[in-house]
Parts: sequence; C-alpha cells; structure tokens
Amino acid sequence: MAAPRRTVIENCAVATVDAHDTEYADGHVVVAGNRIESVGPGRAPEGLENVTRRVDGSGHLVTPGLVNTHHHFYQWITRGLATDHNLFDWLVALYPTWARIDEEMVHAAAQGSLAMMARGGVTLAADHHYVFPRGSGDLSGAIVRAARETGVRLTLARGSMDRGESDGGLPPDFAVESLDAALAATEATIDEHHDPSSDAMTQIAVAPCSPFSVSTELMRQGAELARRKGVRLHTHGSETVEEEKFCHELFGMGPTDYFESTGWLGEDVWMAHCVHMNDSDIDAFARTRTGVAHCPSSNARLAAGIARVPDMLAAGVPVGLGVDGTASNESGELHTELRNALLVNRLGPHREKALNARRALRLGTHGGATVLGRAADTGSLEPGKLADLVLWKMDTLAHASIADPVAALVLGAAAPVTLSLVGGEPVVENGRLLNVDEDAVARSTRTQARRLARIAAGD
Repeated sequence: MAAPRRTVIENCAVATVDAHDTEYADGHVVVAGNRIESVGPGRAPEGLENVTRRVDGSGHLVTPGLVNTHHHFYQWITRGLATDHNLFDWLVALYPTWARIDEEMVHAAAQGSLAMMARGGVTLAADHHYVFPRGSGDLSGAIVRAARETGVRLTLARGSMDRGESDGGLPPDFAVESLDAALAATEATIDEHHDPSSDAMTQIAVAPCSPFSVSTELMRQGAELARRKGVRLHTHGSETVEEEKFCHELFGMGPTDYFESTGWLGEDVWMAHCVHMNDSDIDAFARTRTGVAHCPSSNARLAAGIARVPDMLAAGVPVGLGVDGTASNESGELHTELRNALLVNRLGPHREKALNARRALRLGTHGGATVLGRAADTGSLEPGKLADLVLWKMDTLAHASIADPVAALVLGAAAPVTLSLVGGEPVVENGRLLNVDEDAVARSTRTQARRLARIAAGD
C-alpha cells in the first residue's frame, strides 16, 4: 500500500496538552493522513515518505484545535439586541424573534458562527439548537450542511422545548413542540446524522433546552432516548439565581437534584453554565463525572455570575469552554473564552491561584474534547490522535515581546491562525477560510438578519 500523504510542521513551539502538559520550545508535528504520526523536539525524522507539504513554523506555536462545547449558532443573526438584560428578561425579549427563524436563516447563521470560530482556531464545535418553529424547514440539516461546508467537526445537540407560556414556560406557545413530536424529531436526527465512529465529522446529542422550558417528562424520556441510541445528553443548568428559584418553586428542589431525579447526571452528560453550584452540587457532578461547559463571556454579558471553575476542577468535574450564543457573546470566537476564563475566575475567592494560562488552554482543548466524549481521538497532540491542530503566528507586534508562547496565546490579543487542520485537511491558511467565502457569508448573514428583523416586526 502507498504511504499516506504526510504534512510536516517544524521549527515551532509545541504545546501538546497531553496528560503531562509536554511542551517543546522548538519541535515538530508530523501528520500522516488524518492522524498525528509523531510529535517531538527538534526537526521531524528524516526519510519520511510521501511528504506532500512542509511548513516552516518559525515564530509560531502549534496547539490542539480549540473545542467549543456550547453554542447557539442561530443567534448569529440576532446579535447586539437586549444588551442590558439579565437572562430571563433577555429570553423574554428575544424569543418572539427567534420563533420566526427558518431554514435559510439558520443555514446562514450557522455558516457565520462556524466561520468565525474556525478562523479563530476552533476545530470541533457543539451547537445547542432548540428552536423549531412550525413550518420552518429542516433546521438540523441546515446546521449539519453548514458544518460540512466549513470543514469543522460538529456535535449537534438537538434541542427541544415543550413548555410554552401557557404552561408556565418562557417561550411563546407557537415556538414549542409537543412531547411526542420533540422525541420523534430528535430520534430522526440521530438516525440521519449521527456518526459514532472515532473520526466522525458529525455527532448528535439529545438536548432539551432547560428546566424552565421543558417538561419533566421530556427530560426523563430524552435521557432514555439518548441512552437507548448511545449518544450524549446536553442541557442548560444552574445558570442564574432565578433558575434556582424557579426549580424550587416548580419541583421542590434545586437544579442539580432535579437533574439527578430525571436521569440527567452521568459521564455521558454535559451542562452549560453551572454558575450557581453549591458544594453538594459540585460533589454530585464529580461523583457522576457530569461535564460542564463554562461560558465566562456570556455569563458576564447576562450578569449571571462567576462559575466556581477552580472548585469544579479540584473536585474532578470535567470542564470545557463554550462561546454560548452570539446574542449573548457577540464576538463568537473561543479565544475570548480562554482569556476570560482565566481573568474572570481570578476575580473569585481563589484570586491569582484560580487558573493559569496552561490550565485555560487545557479547558479550551482537552477539557472540551473530554466534555464532548471525544478525548480519545482529539483535544491533545499525541501520535494516533486525529490531526486537529492549529499553528498560531506569535511573532507579530501583538505577541513578539512575550517569551512564553502559551501565555502570549491566552493572555494576549487573538493570535493570527497561519494554518488550521481538521483531520489533516487545511481549513484556514494565513487567516483566511479555505472552504467558504467569508465575505459572501458576511453578506448572507446580514441579509438574513435584516429579513428576520422585518418579519419579527410584522413587516
């Protein structure tokens, strides 16, 4: 058999984010086919066959691709609205607009979200999509198609809501599904799009939206569906003090106890936010290996609070980073979350000991891959793992005077991406997307944002 095509990257700093946080001040990475073949100090081994590309990484840092564990792609076309609201008021303000999205809008918004993340070093992203207005078309298919076009790995968390305003929920009644319809559509999405293989580009999770927009029966049956189909589970949890109060009033218990009572704690589950967690909650997550998507920028934007990330990590809770929807994090890229995870958590009780630059990078790479159930194949630079990696340019004005490249990447301005590979295939080169025209995507998102605004206004 012919030798696989090889890409050799050398003369660069390497942060592997492996179990030992191995780093090389001057090292190399060899990619063979869609997997990493070798990582180490100095130049690549001599005599490699079928080397189709050599990259001189002088002045660069190579890391695993960034992993975004929580997003709402559709919100790309409703950015900049309700900017001074808390979560519940923000949802009430925006649900009437979101309830009018359709397939064309969702495809454009997903392209915009994915393009921004990919250009900033994301190679695997989770989208929690839970708004399925009647007659809106194939929204899940639109999201999967956009990810395929961009070249980024996708975990589509097929969300659902069945508790509308008339049942005490926040979303308008016409924006929710029935229990049976939500479960049937979720199962159909799994059957059509989920790839369980180790090199999958698309995987599906079962993801009822939140305790205040979903019935207890949808939570219970959603968990049963996910485990019957062998996929992961995702929802929002413990995001605000209002949610805590809501759960106590409606269920007679806090969010974590409610989740446990409905089968929603376990190593196949990850929750978004988890801002308001007491010691008992953290212990429950650690005991069950339930994961957390930490979204510091969105939590700050919506005045939700500071999640106890250092305490979660100390207890053994798996934690990754999330952009969250761009209606509450308008930048839409993950570097902001690396930086803000470190800075925001240092405002908490642990102060300067809360996180450091390398722990932040781990959250955004290996931590995220763990939360999404993909750490066996991505999230670190190790032989045999998928070649999902990013080469960051660190010798420009923004970073050149910082001796430590990892500190420069995390604490400095967003670094330019010279090369991003997903499964060994280039997705970004010299800061530009290769698979989609980002200028065309920008025009499309602007057009669809204006169209949605007109429809929501009744024009």
